[in-house]
Amino acid sequence: MARDDRSVTPQSEDFSAWYNDVVFRAELVDRGPVRGSMVIRPYGYRIWELLQADLDGRIKATGHQNAYFPLLIPQSYMQREAEHIEGFAPELFTVTHAGGKELEEPLVIRPTSETIVGEMMAKWISSHRDLPLLLNQWANVVRWELRPRVFLRNTEFLWQEGHTAHADEAGAVAETMLALDLYTEVARDIAALPVVPGEKTPGERFPGAAQTFSIEAMMRDGKALQSGTSHYMATNFAQAFEIRYTSQTDRQELCHTTSWGMSTRMIGAIIMAHGDDQGLVLPPKLAPYQVVIVPIGRDEQLGRVLAAAGTLQDELKQRGIRAHVDQRAGVSPGFKFHDWELRGAPLRVEIGPRDLAAGAVTIAQRLGRSGKIQVRISDAAHELSGMLDAYQRFLLDRATAFRDEHTTTVDNFEDFRAAVSAGWARAFHCGRPACEEDIKAKTGATPRCIPLDGPAETGECIRGDGRRAYGKRVIFGRAY
Repeated sequence: MARDDRSVTPQSEDFSAWYNDVVFRAELVDRGPVRGSMVIRPYGYRIWELLQADLDGRIKATGHQNAYFPLLIPQSYMQREAEHIEGFAPELFTVTHAGGKELEEPLVIRPTSETIVGEMMAKWISSHRDLPLLLNQWANVVRWELRPRVFLRNTEFLWQEGHTAHADEAGAVAETMLALDLYTEVARDIAALPVVPGEKTPGERFPGAAQTFSIEAMMRDGKALQSGTSHYMATNFAQAFEIRYTSQTDRQELCHTTSWGMSTRMIGAIIMAHGDDQGLVLPPKLAPYQVVIVPIGRDEQLGRVLAAAGTLQDELKQRGIRAHVDQRAGVSPGFKFHDWELRGAPLRVEIGPRDLAAGAVTIAQRLGRSGKIQVRISDAAHELSGMLDAYQRFLLDRATAFRDEHTTTVDNFEDFRAAVSAGWARAFHCGRPACEEDIKAKTGATPRCIPLDGPAETGECIRGDGRRAYGKRVIFGRAY
C-alpha cells in the first residue's frame, strides 16, 4: 500500500528504513555532495545547539577552557604514536597537493586531535605549576566510513573533544571519570537516555589509550549505541610528543594525559531511543520548539485567535519555554498536527473560536497521554510548564523500562544468542580479543562495556572454554 510523503515506515517492518524516513522527513538533515557527508538543516542543528550549550556550560564549570586546533595535521605527527596511527590508518583523509604543487609532507585531515594537541602541550608545559592543563575544543573531524549512516557514522561530523594533561596517574584518572560523569548526566538529564557507563575491554579500547570508558545507550530495536567516550592515555602520548614538566623536586617527569568526546551521534541516539511509528519523539530539553501553538479559524475569527496565540506564546517565553505559533497559510490544521507529531514537538496547543468562547485551550502531548485535555487559557502557561517537566521524566522512565526489559543475565551460550538477538546480554567474559571476535562472528554482538556499578561476580567465560572471567559481568549487544 502506498504511503504519503509524510508517513514513515513502521519500526517493526524495517527499523533502518524508519530511521531514514524520520531524519529526512522531519527535516533534520540532507545528504551532502560527498559520500557519507551530511548537511544539518536548521531544525536538526538547533537540537545540536541545545545539547552543545548545556554540555559546554558543564565543561567550563569544571575549570576547562575552550581552544581551537588546526584541521590539517602533518602526517609525521600521526606516525609518532604507533598504536594511534595503526588504529586510524584506514579512516584517514590525506592532502597531498596544494597551490598546484605536490606537498613536501602530506597533511592529514584530523580524525581526532591528540597529536596536534600533544605537540602544543609540549610547548606550553614546562613546570608543575602549568598543570593540570584543561582544554576543550568544539570542532569537526573527518573519517572515511565504509557504511555511512546519518548522525551515526558520517565522513564528517561535529563534536567536542577534551584534552588534558596532569602531573600523575591519579589526577588523569580522576579527570577521565569526571568527563564520563558529565556525559552520563547530560545523557540522562537532558537527552532522557538511561545510559550505562562502563569500561571498555582491551579489544575495544581507543588506539593509544591505557583505559577507555564509554556510555552505552539502548535503541528501540535493542541495539547499543556508544554515545560518548573518555580515555586515560597514561604517558603514551607524553612519551611520543615529549610532554614533560619539572616537578617540585626539580625532576623531569612525563605528563599523564586524557581525551574525551561527545558528538552529533547523540542526535541519532535521541531519534532511535525515543522515536515511534509517527516519527520523532524529542525530550523537551532538546526540542527546538517545546510547545507548538496551532491557531484554528478563518476570516475575521482568525485575527482574534492569532492574538490569543501570540499572548500565550509571550507568556511561555517569559517562563523560558521555547514556543512557536504555526501561522502557515494554505495548510489545514490536520496537516499541522501530523507535521508536528512527525517533528517530535513535545506539546501542541490548539486555539480556535470555540476555545476562545469557552476561555480555554486544547493541549495534546506527543506521547504518553491518551486524548487531549482542556485547560483555562489563564492557566495554560503554568500547566504547560508542569507538563513539560513531567514529559521529560516520562521519556526517561520509558527508555529505562525498555532497556531493563531487553537486558538479560545469561550463563550459557544458547541463552546468550537469544538475548543479543533482541537486546543486551549480561555475561561473564574472559577479555581476550580472539574470544570477542569469535562471539561477534557467531552472534553479531560485541562487548559494549564493563558496567561501573555492576556487582562483583566471578564465573566462566560465556564461550564455555573454561577460562575465568572478569570480576564483573560484561554487557554484550549488537551495536551501531
